[in-house]
Amino acid sequence: MTNPMKISRLAGALYLVVVVTGLFSLVHVPSRITVTGDPSATLHNILTHNLLFRAGIAAFLVKQVAFLLLPLALFRLLRPVHRDAATLMVALAVVSVPIALVSLVNRLDALDILSRGVVDQSQSQATLALAAYGNGLLVTTLFWGLWLLPFGYLVIRSGFLPKVLGVFLVLGGIGYVSQVFWEILAPGVDFPPYALLPAAVGEIGICLWLLLVGARRSRRGIVQESA
Repeated sequence: MTNPMKISRLAGALYLVVVVTGLFSLVHVPSRITVTGDPSATLHNILTHNLLFRAGIAAFLVKQVAFLLLPLALFRLLRPVHRDAATLMVALAVVSVPIALVSLVNRLDALDILSRGVVDQSQSQATLALAAYGNGLLVTTLFWGLWLLPFGYLVIRSGFLPKVLGVFLVLGGIGYVSQVFWEILAPGVDFPPYALLPAAVGEIGICLWLLLVGARRSRRGIVQESA
């Protein structure tokens, strides 16, 4: 596939899968399952909403497959802008996938432990497994932030994608990275949620732009070079 518009639509479709499955598995399911500060209630909710918890795991798997393919499609589109930055974007995105999948194993372990019967020891083991998942997700979040930095830079420089979305992507990447170190260095202190707003605006915005508008032809002909 060498047509820039087709590549743009493909990247937009993959990004949409990432966004939808990410919102479901990382926002909706935890909001229904997790009770902050009460592990016992969280484990009870996992058993009560077992199907929802499993659906969250499945959605997270789909997200990782889409996120593995997304930077490759974006590389085809943005390589002519700056090849080294595009390569760095792919590397930072792809390296997050195995970390995320290894972390997900802990979530599956927790589900397996709980399915054997809820006793004190099982609750303790399941709680530790969920904590390990959370720690792994924190490390994954670092790379979810880092990949947005070269991606945003490429969008800003491209000439065929809105610069403002590139700025939001860069700010969003900084927000994600800041959240990781905040939680490591200041445990127990809530990270300001507004710091992640640029990431939401940038990622949802670029997803919809790629899918609905596509790559506009630039005066410098950068898009044509990808053919």
